[in-house]
Amino acid sequence: MRLRTLFLALSGFAALFPAAARAHFNLLEPPSALTTENGGKGAPPCGEGDASNVITKVQGGHALPVKLYEYVIHPGHYRIALATRANLPPDTEVVESNGRSVSAAIATNPKAPVLADGAFVHGKLSEKQSWQMDVTIPNVACEKCTLQVIEFMAEHGLNKGGGFYYHHCADLQISLDPKMPAASPAWIPLMK
Repeated sequence: MRLRTLFLALSGFAALFPAAARAHFNLLEPPSALTTENGGKGAPPCGEGDASNVITKVQGGHALPVKLYEYVIHPGHYRIALATRANLPPDTEVVESNGRSVSAAIATNPKAPVLADGAFVHGKLSEKQSWQMDVTIPNVACEKCTLQVIEFMAEHGLNKGGGFYYHHCADLQISLDPKMPAASPAWIPLMK
């Protein structure tokens, strides 16, 4: 009886405080820029954790598979961008109500450095979900660029340091494919 009373008292006490944000997704491919995955928690551009120092070599103008595993499900969507870390775009503005996210804008015609926006739009799912898509890497040379994958979570409280987003990155070394057309000049300053 004492144990049950203690449990009920602690449950009631815990209800007075908002739940801490839990991690939400892992970047499976390309390999993460972090060795310690924390589900994307933490500040942009890449969340928190220890650097892996893994740099994936890719060729410009070709498709790169991006694989994710979402294990804490909330309605939302993903955005994928590519640039040097200093040139990655800020998180988009979020409409919120009573400290919870409602919506975030999706670029229907994304421009550099965004490769895809509104990827894997979903409502509340009943189980964990794997997502995969190919993105075409611009045909430019970049010694160390960052592929950033962010997840906007609707109906969600703040992720400490990350707002209403979870952030993951992979570091890429991009070589120019001389047999393919060069990328739009808009990409060149983003890769330096």
